[in-house]
This record gives sequence, structure tokens and C-alpha cells, in this order.
Amino acid sequence: MDYIPLEKPIADLEVKIEELKRLSIGQAVNLDNEIWELEKKAKLLREDIFSGLTPHEMTQLSRHPKRPTTLDLIEEISDNFVELHGDRNFFDDPALVTGLASIDGTSIVFVGHQKGRSTKDNIYRNFGMARPEGYRKALRIMNMANRFGLPIVSFVDTPGAYPGIGAEERGQSEAIAKNIMVMSTLKVPIVTVVIGEGGSGGALAVAVANRIHMMSNSIYSVISPEGCASILMNDSGRASEAAAALKLTAQGAFEHGVIDSIIEEPVGGAHKDFDSVSKALKATILNDLKELSKMSPDELARHRQEKFLKIGGYDS
Repeated sequence: MDYIPLEKPIADLEVKIEELKRLSIGQAVNLDNEIWELEKKAKLLREDIFSGLTPHEMTQLSRHPKRPTTLDLIEEISDNFVELHGDRNFFDDPALVTGLASIDGTSIVFVGHQKGRSTKDNIYRNFGMARPEGYRKALRIMNMANRFGLPIVSFVDTPGAYPGIGAEERGQSEAIAKNIMVMSTLKVPIVTVVIGEGGSGGALAVAVANRIHMMSNSIYSVISPEGCASILMNDSGRASEAAAALKLTAQGAFEHGVIDSIIEEPVGGAHKDFDSVSKALKATILNDLKELSKMSPDELARHRQEKFLKIGGYDS
């Protein structure tokens, strides 16, 4: 199924539109008016459904099977991407991709979680849940960026770090903690964008940045709504309540000072118009890099540290 439950009424109309288009080919009967009416109805319905999404519905949209992935976005906004593999210790984790590319002539190091499209690909990518090797690979590449003075752009899209026994045995928590520690000291510009799910430490391990943005239908939280409801309410079916309480939407994160800005998506979600989303993302990244280039290496590290120390603080 390539749509989520809230899209079903729209999907039903789109199926009818496609059927009419097929019937009209080579037929004497003109169905243009009927097609136009259905397209108009689908457009109005889409605007109505997506004009007032609840936090739980936004969570569903952040997990949409057609949502652009890290590799999709890298391909759209950059040139000459060369993927770099392996943590030089155990293996190459495909749930987290890294590599070199350029954006309008500016060399960039990319780091990001990668989900799959098909069931087979999702299993290969472990549904975007990185193992410690993924975070160690990311750290290796980010340290390389630091040595060569290259800015880092990271894309976050993960339900969380993989909690399997093998991952824990090989130091999952240590790998995440070390990434957070080292990222806070790097002396190059770092820009992070939450493009889908931003789940807990698994997200934060590549998101200690000078600038942090969220796409408007993405989420960022210490735990999934289902996990929160299961633990605190003893009922995973109350995920909708948990999603509202967690303030996990882009708007909630912005209001609480967790992120710097929201990158707007088209009506219906980012998968409806890759081109407009990519242009907005590229413009945001280039603007950030221009601003951050004015800071010295020491100022960049200090700015990052001060930024995260302020999160969650308040005046009594």
C-alpha cells in the first residue's frame, strides 16, 4: 500500500481519475469534464484533510512510504555524490549513509539515515535504524570532514537506534554518546535537517549542529508515540494522546527552541512534489553555510555547545 489511512479518500478519487483517463484514450466519448470535476474534488479534499493534521496524523505522514529519503534528497540537491562505506572496525551499516558531494561548487560531507522503499530494501536498510557501526562510520567521516575543513550536512530519518542484542553488545549507547560528544567539538559548519522521523538518541547522534531544521510534516521526539503510550499509559492504542503530549511536530519543536526553522512541504506531503521540497532544502542549506562561514573554527564549536546547553532551559 503506497498511501497512509488518512489519504484513502484521496487515493480512491485518484484511482477513478486514472480509470477515466484510460477509458478516454481512443474513445469517441469526451470525458474531460468528468476528469476535471474529479481532479477539482480531489484537490479540495486534499486541502481539507491536510489543513488541520493532528500530531498523530503528522507522525503517520512522516513515515509515508513514498517520502523522500536521504539518498533521494542528496541526488536532487547535489552533484558528484560519492558514497563512503564502512566503520573500519566491523562492517558497513546501510541504515546510515555517508559521502562526499558538492552543492553549487561547494564541497559537502553528507551523513544521513536511509530507509527503504520496498519490503526487501527496508529489511536491508533495517528500516533506518542504525547499528553502532553506522554511527561509527558517520563519526569517521565527520572527523575526516573536520580534518579537511569541509562543512557537514546531516539528514535525520529514523524511528531510533537499533535496539537489538548484537547492537547493544557492540556498544550502541557508547557509539551514540561518542558521536554527540565529538560533534560538539568539530570546527566546521554543521547543518541538520529532520526529513522524516527524528527518534531519540538515534537521531541526535548525527544532529548536534549549528543549524537545525525540520520539514513541516516531520517529527522529532525522545520516543515514538506508540512507545510512550505503551510505557506511560500501558496502552499503545493511546498513541494519539501521547503524540499530542510529546510536542513532536515541527511547530512544537520550533516553539520550544529545539530547531531554527521549518521547511514547508506542499499540500499532501513532501512526496507530492520532490522538486519544490528540494529547492527549498537546497536554499536553506546554502544560506546556512554562507552565514556559518563567517564564524571561525573555534566560534563554530562554541556556538554549537552553547546552542545545546540552552535547549530546555528557562528563566524562573
